Amino acid sequence: MEQLYKDLAAVYEAMYYTFVDYQKEYTFYSSLFKKYQKENLLEIGSGTGNLAAYFRENGFTYLGLDMSEEMTAIAKNKYPNAEFTVEDMRFFKIDKEVQGVVMAGRTISYLRSNKDVHNTFRSVANSLEKGGIFCFDFIDASRFIPEIAGGKKITHEAVHKGVHYIRKSKWTEHLVQGMDFHWISTYYKKEVDNLIELGKDDSIIRTFTKDELVLFLKLNQFEIKEIIDKGSYAFPTYVIVAEKV
Repeated sequence: MEQLYKDLAAVYEAMYYTFVDYQKEYTFYSSLFKKYQKENLLEIGSGTGNLAAYFRENGFTYLGLDMSEEMTAIAKNKYPNAEFTVEDMRFFKIDKEVQGVVMAGRTISYLRSNKDVHNTFRSVANSLEKGGIFCFDFIDASRFIPEIAGGKKITHEAVHKGVHYIRKSKWTEHLVQGMDFHWISTYYKKEVDNLIELGKDDSIIRTFTKDELVLFLKLNQFEIKEIIDKGSYAFPTYVIVAEKV
């Protein structure tokens, strides 16, 4: 989703702010870190910073990491007191180990090759102290891929700050690097009875099975603590909670 996170970063910010209940997302992930008594966190795929404020305002030490300079610029502008860095999640290094890592918003979907997944999990393990907790969500291949077999068209609408946005998408199974799919989308702004095209995005997105992610985690010093069935606005997803051992 290169175009979405660069040229369409402001549109992403507007639409996803209405798609996702960030207060609810914060409550869910913070409850997991509180359960395991972790308060010093790194968020991978921090995007425009919508979770950052919640973590900071509720006593967590927070660092956000994202590959998109455009998204991170929006985050820094909204939350100048929060710390954000622009880095590749596959090869990042941080100065000091943290107690917890969160990777929400199906960020793992953009790791298309097995090597990319392995490198990211290794970088996460290197950033965590022993006993640290890694929480992330993923699109469940076993439920999603059969649903879109042969192609599926879907329209999402959102209203943000008085502007009516529409996204028309087509999902088609791709199946080249794991259970991936082709996502073509066009973004519009609706004014009266007219649709004004804002841009297009054409991406390959990966879904996963639980078993393959458990294996990747085991190869990178993690032990599974929980696997939670957690839906999202458009996809059947699970959240995995793993501990660095």
